[in-house]
Amino acid sequence: MKSFLIPTLLLILMSSCKKEFSGDNYVAYFGGEVANPNNPYVLFCKNNVVIDTIPLNKDNTFFKKFDSLTPGLYSFKHEPEYQYVYFDKNDSIKVHIDSKDFDESIIFCGRGDRKNNFLMEMYLRNEKDKNKMFETFDYPFEKFDTYINKTNSDNEKFYKSRKEEIKWSDEFDVYASGIVKFPHYTKKEIYPIIHKMRTGEDVLSKLPKNYYAFRDEIDYSNEALTEFSPFVMYLDHMLNNVGAINYHNHLSDCDLALKMNINKLNIADTLIKNEKVKNIVLNNIAFRYLMEDQNVVNNTEFLKTYHKYSTDKSKKNEILKIGNAIQLLTEGKTLPEVQLIDIKGNKISSSDLIKKNTVFFFWSEKLNSHLIAAHKKVLALKSKYPNYNFIAINLDDNTEQWKTDLKKYNFGNITELKCVNFEDIRAKWAITKVHRTIIVNADKTIKNGFTNMFEVNFEDELK
Repeated sequence: MKSFLIPTLLLILMSSCKKEFSGDNYVAYFGGEVANPNNPYVLFCKNNVVIDTIPLNKDNTFFKKFDSLTPGLYSFKHEPEYQYVYFDKNDSIKVHIDSKDFDESIIFCGRGDRKNNFLMEMYLRNEKDKNKMFETFDYPFEKFDTYINKTNSDNEKFYKSRKEEIKWSDEFDVYASGIVKFPHYTKKEIYPIIHKMRTGEDVLSKLPKNYYAFRDEIDYSNEALTEFSPFVMYLDHMLNNVGAINYHNHLSDCDLALKMNINKLNIADTLIKNEKVKNIVLNNIAFRYLMEDQNVVNNTEFLKTYHKYSTDKSKKNEILKIGNAIQLLTEGKTLPEVQLIDIKGNKISSSDLIKKNTVFFFWSEKLNSHLIAAHKKVLALKSKYPNYNFIAINLDDNTEQWKTDLKKYNFGNITELKCVNFEDIRAKWAITKVHRTIIVNADKTIKNGFTNMFEVNFEDELK
């Protein structure tokens, strides 16, 4: 695998690019090849934003010259997979990818390859360690602590030897050290929780007083870490841990989730001083919460706290869009109109569909089990509640795949439609998850904009 051939043209370009380098020049090159490609392109991204779509050539190679590329952490995607790549000034990096074994196949070569190969090696070490951790969380504290400290010590030695050998920059070291320490910190955060879940033993009282001392060493306001998954994963677990409600027998699951996530917003506001970083973290907390909770009253209460702390008023802010949609979906208001299409490609207004009490439910080809379960549930409900019209809406982009799925499953006399523009339906109907169900009265007013047909009391709402 390490001896694959670099196309002659790419070799010439990568060797000649040195002539273009100068003190104020930020020319950089990125290329490679994709074995067994899933699609005809590679996406080059920064902070989850696509910078460039690089097409594959007939031989599945790709190449891109950047006239000016700011040094830093980027990612490349060959959907559905992605990985990181770090560019120092004037790096010329080539990567080999096999989509059938994405992470394990990745090898970098060229100027800047050694530090990126280190990131991949550490990533794979961490992935291998994850597979061993399930039984480790059952260990009593002393045995667990010994195990993770040994693993961390081995990773630290590996990191220090590569750092000495490669002599990478301080800017890159933020990620090189982060990919070592944050997985270790994550294990420490989740051990008490998972240990109690799996064994029933509460070990909090047995932990040393300095067990969480590492939290004080972390720069939570470092902008460079906001999109780095080892840090994001650690921060998520830490906020869950610190924000947990320990005495909650009197709270429903819904109210418990609300209080816990408001706690997380409060903690993030106190912990993070950098405004940009704080907004990103607040948005992450809010989006995850709103993906799960479908209670309009709790959503409104949560968003009050979110708006108190967030200064992100940009048009791109998904939380503002979801919040606005939630306000439009309260009981008694008219359901906002969206455009849908039928199997023949005819455009249909959602308002024109509501001629009697109506239930809208959603599905995606990507969630096959939900697709089948939802349709079976609706077929049963249709016979019990003939005064209701049940309408299935597909949320996927691929119209041909939708038609293929309908022929494959043949769900009978359920009205099957597809959204014309997912962004529009998400903005107007606050669609954050496929398990959503909307109940509308015959006069087009909303009876319940946030429910789920699999809830125990769902049928009570149809009576």
